[in-house]
Amino acid sequence: MTKQSQRKFTPEFKARVAFEAAKDQLTLAELSKKHEVSSVVISRWKSEFLSNLTVVFEKTTSEEEGSEKVDIEKLYSQIGQLKVENDFLKKNLKRLGI
Repeated sequence: MTKQSQRKFTPEFKARVAFEAAKDQLTLAELSKKHEVSSVVISRWKSEFLSNLTVVFEKTTSEEEGSEKVDIEKLYSQIGQLKVENDFLKKNLKRLGI
């Protein structure tokens, strides 16, 4: 007797099946036969899919914030570099007497 391992499904597959279930064109039993997945699992994926729909629209603001953080870090590094160069030039100008 061999033990069956639990099947792993990709997020794309789960989303496709959950989307089909959300459209309500086929019953859970029909979807279960079509994709060879339990109707209970499809029902769970569907409820998860519907509860997380708002995340799609929230990503645009979080992506913008992430890009702003990267720009700020670049700016701080440039400021540091310019300060070092400025100090270097001030010291060398004092040596030359200018």
